[in-house]
Amino acid sequence: MIEQRARVVFLVRVPQQRTGDFLRAYEAIRHLVAEGVPGHLVDQVCRSSADPEQWLITSEWVNLAAFEAWERSPEHRDLVKPMRECFTDARSLRFVVHAQTPALA
Repeated sequence: MIEQRARVVFLVRVPQQRTGDFLRAYEAIRHLVAEGVPGHLVDQVCRSSADPEQWLITSEWVNLAAFEAWERSPEHRDLVKPMRECFTDARSLRFVVHAQTPALA
C-alpha cells in the first residue's frame, strides 16, 4: 500500500485582544517545526475574511503517521502550549490526500 500525504486542519477562535499573542506564538514555532519535525512538509495560518476571531491552521505531512507521532511527542505539547492558550475554541480534522492537481510550470 502506498502511503498518502496527509492534511491536518485546525479551526480555532482567537479573541481579537489575543491576536498578537497568537501570531507571536505561531511565529516562534513555525520554523522549528518546518526545519526539525520529520514528515512535516508545509503549514499555513489563515484568518477569516468575515470573522476576525476565526483562524485556520493547516499543515501537510508525508503521511498521517508522521503527524500523529509529532502530536504525541512531549516537544509538541511544549511548543504549541503558548499558541493553544490563545484559543477559546478549537477543532481538529485530519485528511488523507486523495488527489491533487499538478503545479503549473
